[in-house]
Amino acid sequence: MRNQSLRCVSTATALAFAWCALGADAGEEQAVLRISAGSLQFEERVIWDQGEYIYGIAAADLDGDGDPDLTSSDAQTHVLFWYENDGRGNLTQRLIGDNDPGYLERHVVGDVNGDGHPDIVIVKNKVGHILWFENSGTPADDQRWTRHVITTSFMRAYDVALSDLDGDGDLDVAGSAFRSDLFSWFENPGPSGLSKQWNQYVFDQEIANTRTIVAADINRDGRPDLLGTATFGDLVAWYENTGQEGEARFRRHEIDREFLHPGHGHPVDLDADGDIDLTMAYGMRVEAGKTNSHQAAWYENVGRPGDGAKWKRHEIGSVLYGYEAVTGDLDGDGDLDVVATGCGGGHADKGELCWFENPGDPKGRWKKCSLHQDWDLLNQVVIMDLDQDGRLDFAACSEQGTFYWWRNLGPTLSGAD
Repeated sequence: MRNQSLRCVSTATALAFAWCALGADAGEEQAVLRISAGSLQFEERVIWDQGEYIYGIAAADLDGDGDPDLTSSDAQTHVLFWYENDGRGNLTQRLIGDNDPGYLERHVVGDVNGDGHPDIVIVKNKVGHILWFENSGTPADDQRWTRHVITTSFMRAYDVALSDLDGDGDLDVAGSAFRSDLFSWFENPGPSGLSKQWNQYVFDQEIANTRTIVAADINRDGRPDLLGTATFGDLVAWYENTGQEGEARFRRHEIDREFLHPGHGHPVDLDADGDIDLTMAYGMRVEAGKTNSHQAAWYENVGRPGDGAKWKRHEIGSVLYGYEAVTGDLDGDGDLDVVATGCGGGHADKGELCWFENPGDPKGRWKKCSLHQDWDLLNQVVIMDLDQDGRLDFAACSEQGTFYWWRNLGPTLSGAD
């Protein structure tokens, strides 16, 4: 277990921690660290710490039993796992695919073939492939999932999103390719064509280091739009779904070009006014000390209702080498808090893991509470209620091959900072 540097930035919170034993499925005991961070307590639990380069995780109910399971990929050991949840947060590691070199990394879950079972779409970064793995409906039978190819010509594929982009009733794929500097979407050919490679349509290119791609109906016209970032291009944009065919389907609208090196963010109605806003983390690979970077922020959708034409940026708080910012009501007070990761600068400096308490009005001053300030190369983070106790937990992974989750125990003993 790593050395801990735990604090709540806004106040001098007393930090209590204790070690206890967690019974693992294999009959072993694992150390669990109890952390007080701001107004909440967490238990830090190991999911898998024998990887080499974990750069993709997800949370979804893969076996249909009503609780969230987890997935993780490892680029160096060429594997994709899912973790069966018993409903109380006890996880059993199961294999989806292995011996698949080419950097299996970020992925997304959805029903690709329309059979009612959630499948997995994943990038192979180094070789430029996008694959999907078919869920049989009985994923706990320890059989490898059937592997399908979407494309083998998307060099340095980085991120993927799933949505019915063309309105024909099946899920299409959107992707970013971070060294090809482009965004594309891939048309689902339907049940009869799923064994073939999908048609690819490039809808934006020559923007340096494309990263995030995620679907949401920004302008509320009933068609899924896309949100994207380009880290070296300092671009945050949304792409309007025009309803046209092929490459003309998406039209770029810029949200921000001023803040340095946006990483990953998520569409969410943060201010509860009925339209989609956006959270974002900044600072990937940017020199420490740059004032317009190294933070989490959110963009308020302030245009006419439904048009997504005007955005206002609000700072949430500092995150060194900000990688990703996701939302969930961690403290159960009815508003959305933010969990953020910092990846470390240029693989040299330390990253961090923290959560920000929403002040009630997200335009106000958020309270930063740190769980780690010395964790190397943290990247993706996901939020879910893993143990089904009514409190949201979260999980994160690192390029050092570690995958942890943090069980939300609720308020600290004092109940407040």
